Amino acid sequence: MGKRKHEAAQAHKQARKDVCSAKLRNIPSSPRKMRLVADMVRGVEVFKALGLLHFSNKAAAADIEKLLKSAISNWEQKNETKAESGQLYIKTITVDCAPMLKRLRPAPQGRGYRIRKRSNHVTLFLDTINNEND
Repeated sequence: MGKRKHEAAQAHKQARKDVCSAKLRNIPSSPRKMRLVADMVRGVEVFKALGLLHFSNKAAAADIEKLLKSAISNWEQKNETKAESGQLYIKTITVDCAPMLKRLRPAPQGRGYRIRKRSNHVTLFLDTINNEND
């Protein structure tokens, strides 16, 4: 059992060698708004995605642009080379719900309406384009 797990772990590690990730946690915007921007850049080459995010009108685009720059930097540090245009693309980008802040707003006749202040987590994976065919 131990040898099989070890071999599986080595295979998994080898498969993730060219893949690099970055996470952004507890962003104070709703996941629905963030997913609109994430869908815009999913599967796109990184420098094209940076251009799309930089000129987008959405507020969530600034957060994802910062995350993408961090992921590019992580990839450069891991592989000890500079990222070139056409080399990297966004393999996966996921937006998950984070814990909600629950607040009360005063309402008529002594009632209180609940306000849910949503937040989200974003996870981004980069991969090299030549690995797409493998």
